[in-house]
Amino acid sequence: MLRARWALPLAVGAGLGAALARRDPPRDSRDPRGEAAEGLLARLPVLPAVAAAGLPAPPGSVRTELSKYGLPGLAQLRSRESYVLCYDPRSRSALWVIEQLNRDTLTGTSDRAACDFHEDDSVHEYHRATNADYRGSGFDRGHLAAAANHRWSQQAMRDTFYLSNIAPQNPHLNQNAWNNLEKYCRSLAKHNKNVYVCTGPLFLPRMEADGKMYVKYQVIGKNNVAVPTHFFKVLILEKESGEIELRSYVMPNTPVDEKIPLERFLVPIESIERASGLLFVPNILRRTSNLKAITAGSKS
Repeated sequence: MLRARWALPLAVGAGLGAALARRDPPRDSRDPRGEAAEGLLARLPVLPAVAAAGLPAPPGSVRTELSKYGLPGLAQLRSRESYVLCYDPRSRSALWVIEQLNRDTLTGTSDRAACDFHEDDSVHEYHRATNADYRGSGFDRGHLAAAANHRWSQQAMRDTFYLSNIAPQNPHLNQNAWNNLEKYCRSLAKHNKNVYVCTGPLFLPRMEADGKMYVKYQVIGKNNVAVPTHFFKVLILEKESGEIELRSYVMPNTPVDEKIPLERFLVPIESIERASGLLFVPNILRRTSNLKAITAGSKS
């Protein structure tokens, strides 16, 4: 359960059905798979939009002049065989990772023992996590896109071991309640046409003794890898009937009793959108009006 001192906004956002201009994300020019990598992007029905991600549009030639010496940073998308992620160079982890699960992705002969955690050399060395950052930290290297979701391809499973797809996670959480949530995602994939899973970190404010709200989080290693206060997981279920079902979960990055029903961690999608700076619902509603959101107490 989320503790009361953590502030996760639950108010329903205004205008969730408003159309959001769709931007096709650029292919990572450093991705050796080329068209194959583009294919996963094309198959995804929705990508989380980072709020206010667009550049302002100065008149005339001013835009060209402003970018004369390049722009210091843009959204860093990585498209791999098993997932697409948006990397956050400041936290040394991903803002979000989205993957597609179905009956086919869950079966295969891929061997986790043949995979090793490794640096993502497509990320600049200033902004990259290393295995040494995690060593002795007391945190697990927690997958965002889970390795067990991609048994269909050894390469797909190996891709989940890039440290850009990893975040510092409390060992008890990683090995118990969070693992149960990952297993639940796979069980849903066996009974639906597709399940799109978007996972990411949250850094939530908390009230301190002085009555003020602060965002505080630990960093580990010489690269100052940020330790999230919470994690979210948004599930977009494509039913065989054509209906779209939405389930959204938040868990604190602390030991969680694995006996607590997963339903207790369901939250309104608006709370994740507000806390993360991402948007899901407007993009989904561009694809369908047949959307059902499952919240705590709902009959699924």
